[in-house]
Amino acid sequence: MTNEAPLIEVKNLKKYFGEKGGLFQRNVSVVKAVDDVSFQIHRGETFGLVGESGSGKSTIGKSILRLQSITEGEVLFDGKDVHKLSNAEMRNLRPKIQFIFQDPYSSLNPRIRVGDAIGEALLDHGLCEKHEVASKVKEVLEICGLSEYHMNRYPHEFSGGQRQRIGIARAIILQPEFIVADEPVSALDVSIQAQIINLFSKLQRDRNITFLFISHDLSVVEHLCSRIGVLYLGTMMELGSREQLYSNPLHPYTKALLSAVPIPDPTLKRERIILKGDIPNPANPPSGCKFHTRCPFATERCKVEVPEFKEVESGRFVACHLV
Repeated sequence: MTNEAPLIEVKNLKKYFGEKGGLFQRNVSVVKAVDDVSFQIHRGETFGLVGESGSGKSTIGKSILRLQSITEGEVLFDGKDVHKLSNAEMRNLRPKIQFIFQDPYSSLNPRIRVGDAIGEALLDHGLCEKHEVASKVKEVLEICGLSEYHMNRYPHEFSGGQRQRIGIARAIILQPEFIVADEPVSALDVSIQAQIINLFSKLQRDRNITFLFISHDLSVVEHLCSRIGVLYLGTMMELGSREQLYSNPLHPYTKALLSAVPIPDPTLKRERIILKGDIPNPANPPSGCKFHTRCPFATERCKVEVPEFKEVESGRFVACHLV
């Protein structure tokens, strides 16, 4: 890994939500959506965040882009804490940091033509003249596998895969340095998923864009990401390179997730690890290691002592008493 300073640095990030109840709708409990998470993303790499639904992946992505406030911690973009910037400074930063949504249709105005939806941000940020917008929109549409005639169509006239390409085009037209892609292929057919993944790879290679790729599908993450963090109930359980995690997973939770990934070879079989029980309530997480209620290897120590998220080898971090 390069010695260059990371583009994104998340330090001890916490995001808590209060659950309201009672006659006066006061806070009756706290949901620890993200609980003391730290990691770095280096310039030009694709970093993957994986975990079951409700693990805090999307909350981290939105917190990095300051689409929501944080409870504690720091989020540094190129050395600057985005949550301490003024509104004017944040507006100047917006073109450099973009978001690709899981459901592209919900992020598109059904009454606005696709060409206008893609090009409006250029005018909002004063990045080009009005007469230049059409040519720039045409250029990014072609990069994303669409044609010039698509500019005058409305969102409902496109398939799911085409809408996701529109979402990608709307993000890259501002020439960002960093993009958070929140489950961008989870709602697509497998063949379309492959096309979108190849598009992400091409954008990273040709434009040196840095990605945070959020997914619950480890087979997708394996093809795209160079380093991967595994989340459970808002806590980072394991972090390492793709080769480290897929060849030798250390945390029991990572092993269970990987055991569910199908192998495209009928002669090979992988022992499936079935996790017992359900995901605990994030408003009332278990004591000690949050995973101990479902871990087949849990000891008494796991029930009472929170494991340290420690580096066990170069670039490899694990939060487990058994490692």
